[in-house]
Amino acid sequence: MGKPRIVAEFAATRWLRRWRDRDALEAHQLRLLRRQIRFWRRHSRRFADVPADAGLADLPTMDKASMMAGFDDLVTVPLTRAQAEELALSGERSRDFTGDLAGCSVGLSSGTTGHRGLFVVSPAERDAWAGTVLARTLPPHRLWGHRIALFLRADNTLYESVGSRAVTFSYFDLYAPEAENLARLGAFAPTILVAPPSMLRRIADAVARGDLTLAPERVYAVAEVLDPRDAAHIRAAMNLPVLHQLYQCTEGFLAHTCAHGVLHLNEDHVIIEREPLDERRFVPVVTDLRRRAQPIVRYRLGDVLVARETPCPCGSVLSALERIEGREDDTLLLPTTDGTPTPVFADLVSRALVHADGFEEYRVRQVGRETLDVEISPYSAQAEASVRTELATLWRRLGVRPPATAFQPYRSVVGTKLRRVERAWREDDADAAL
Repeated sequence: MGKPRIVAEFAATRWLRRWRDRDALEAHQLRLLRRQIRFWRRHSRRFADVPADAGLADLPTMDKASMMAGFDDLVTVPLTRAQAEELALSGERSRDFTGDLAGCSVGLSSGTTGHRGLFVVSPAERDAWAGTVLARTLPPHRLWGHRIALFLRADNTLYESVGSRAVTFSYFDLYAPEAENLARLGAFAPTILVAPPSMLRRIADAVARGDLTLAPERVYAVAEVLDPRDAAHIRAAMNLPVLHQLYQCTEGFLAHTCAHGVLHLNEDHVIIEREPLDERRFVPVVTDLRRRAQPIVRYRLGDVLVARETPCPCGSVLSALERIEGREDDTLLLPTTDGTPTPVFADLVSRALVHADGFEEYRVRQVGRETLDVEISPYSAQAEASVRTELATLWRRLGVRPPATAFQPYRSVVGTKLRRVERAWREDDADAAL
């Protein structure tokens, strides 16, 4: 691990990279992009034919399927997709994630789509990532002596690079027994806690019951969409003024929350093109300006982000988000009163249910063209009636024909990313049944 590189990236991110306006930031992005294009042309077969004077718009786009299909031509280090998958799957089976390949960290990601993806990160990129994450997560008043608890589906040397005498890092396996994890967490007494919202909720429940004593300075939600009902519960149980978020995926470290709790895109490290869905919602298309072992170039993520309407009080020139809404393909698709299919964004459903009473957890799944399954916990007739009322109000506001809705008790799912709102039905499902 290159501690000098971590310290240098920490200092640059925390103190040195300050832009007076968007023009200065975009000039910085352009310098990094030109440098990346020169490197990609020399070292990646995928970009060998790209013109030397190419700009961003001249570069090919990719998504998870095309990236995986062309993995061997894309990477710039001496490894293959087969080798990387073998190592990553071996780690998943053994729960030992210490192995490297060609000096690189290799990890497996299923994301929220369920399709397998790979990430490959070099030692230099690992150090830069560590410095950047520390710069954007450590509280401003104290940089030393932090204990970071990180709950993940899979450990990786990428995360272990954070550990040092200044910061103690402890990995908690989400597949381990919950009682064991909570006991370890209490003994570790983290100053910073990082976990998916579904796990944070269970930790918050244990704190609220008095079964666990925690006093972290900061709590970060990662890996899953942060539902407003979950956020309120976690903040209240842990007495947090702000519940922070880190928006990170296989494709890079994309956003972080500032001291005001507002998400900002990490545009000093990535370019985010916006594929609009409506006036504020967009799908991000990501180009990483630092990663080279596995180039991430015009990668269409498929997430739905919502731009913030007003400037953030922190004054940063980095673009601000209102929220991360979820997966594009989990937007409900319901017919209007005249039968025309219309998108119902997941966040609209989540925010409607904030006003419903009598339950703590929920899941809404579209299972047919006009059919929903709703799970709530604890289940009661009163809670069902409250949810039905709020959903009916939403349907009327959107001009949607009310779908048939079946209720049942909430079932917790371990080992997969929590999706509060999910479209499990597709138009082609109906076509296949005919």
